[in-house]
Amino acid sequence: MALQVYNSLTRQKEAFQSIIPGKVGMYVCGPTVSGESHLGHARPFITFDIVYRYLKHLGYSVRYVRNITDAGHFEEEGRESEDKISKKAVLEKLEPMELVQKYTNLFHWAMREFNNLEPSIEPTATGHIVEQIVMIEKIIADGYAYVVNGSVYFDVDKYHRDFGAKGMQYGILSGRVLEEQLETTRELESQDEKRNKQDFALWKNAAPEHIMRWQSPWGIGFPGWHIECSAMSTKYLGEEFDIHGGGMDLQFPHHECEIAQSAVCNHRIPARYWLHNNMITINGRKMGKSYNNVIKLSELFAGTHELLTQGYSPMTVRFFILQTHYRSTLDFSNEALQAAEKGLRRLWDAFTQLNKFDISNNNITAGDLDLEAQCYTVLSSLDEHMNDDLNTARVLAGLFELVPVINSIKDGLVAKNALTTATMLMMKEKFNTYLVDIFGLREERKQDDQKLSAVLQLIADIRKDARAKKDFATSDKIRNQLLEAGIQLKDEKDGGVSWELI
Repeated sequence: MALQVYNSLTRQKEAFQSIIPGKVGMYVCGPTVSGESHLGHARPFITFDIVYRYLKHLGYSVRYVRNITDAGHFEEEGRESEDKISKKAVLEKLEPMELVQKYTNLFHWAMREFNNLEPSIEPTATGHIVEQIVMIEKIIADGYAYVVNGSVYFDVDKYHRDFGAKGMQYGILSGRVLEEQLETTRELESQDEKRNKQDFALWKNAAPEHIMRWQSPWGIGFPGWHIECSAMSTKYLGEEFDIHGGGMDLQFPHHECEIAQSAVCNHRIPARYWLHNNMITINGRKMGKSYNNVIKLSELFAGTHELLTQGYSPMTVRFFILQTHYRSTLDFSNEALQAAEKGLRRLWDAFTQLNKFDISNNNITAGDLDLEAQCYTVLSSLDEHMNDDLNTARVLAGLFELVPVINSIKDGLVAKNALTTATMLMMKEKFNTYLVDIFGLREERKQDDQKLSAVLQLIADIRKDARAKKDFATSDKIRNQLLEAGIQLKDEKDGGVSWELI
């Protein structure tokens, strides 16, 4: 089965086929560095890190472009336009670019903690003002933008009429009908300058108090939000590239406007496949700064947010996100993270044990034909699940099906040669490929964990001595009290003792 992805543009799954065989160009909308990233931001960056890793696993040479939005201006549906970076810089008593650097560094720290691969190119909006101005000049020259008081606006109605006939109407991505948008558009800043309410800013005239400002053919100002991504994706990936990604909240207006701008300049929709991850919610409501319900990543890792009873490691958070298909809503709760922590530990312990098995004495013919067939079926299905629109949840479910088999072999309940050498090798290979290479998970052994392991090993040795002396009262007391504390001791057949958190 070839890779199939859900294309938001066509609203259906399609077989993925790159424009240039063996090469993929992918653009993902990056962070706005006016503040610290939160859990909701983590989902798209982890999602598209998986896309990046999987395409590389399939043998593609991938140019992954993820921008940094540092120019500060946004015009969002239903909200007045504001310069978030300038506003935050005043509050924190920092120069705007000092603030940008602070939060860019913090974003990069979080990406390293999540074990995300670095993108191929990470352009900044402020570093591409010239390219944005050139693109705006082209849109004006072609008659699809107009200048008012030093600001430039995109003429959505004219674009919709002309390009709708070419199959690139405004609303093609989001499915929104332009006439309905006219009825529901709220009053925003500078609406009196626009010919129509739905028109959006390509360039805004800068008021005297506006800190971030650049010279342009229309006066001193700053770029609109949407033009930034159109300019940067075109520069580094060309007029048409393979994948454009981001959160589903960017479908409209951001990605819709990108399509319109790029269509005027390049006469084509910029990307073949548009992939959008769904939202993380809290009590059914989208996590976002505007709703005042965000959990910053530093709070999540340290456990300092009021909704958390403990801190959660970056790998637990990554695993939590991967347990749900990227197009499904993921509802946050402290309990869900606790379950993810236990699930990841159980899966990783099985993976560790699997790599310890000596399978050199396994037979060519399985000792347990039914178990062999069961394991082979599960292992063979993993690639199918991943190729079915990157279904990480189904892959993890398949790996979990194999955990009892691994534990049964470890505990001696199933013979080591119950499975053939080929199947055991396949199991080792699939666990490593998916958990490490594609899902980007890694073992987290902190210093405190190592200290805990040493203490528990000492307790296990004391219990072992008690059993040897037939002091079963002490032995049982140690076992039972540890069990109440969430630590389970296991007596191994070779006389050793292992433990696990439950």
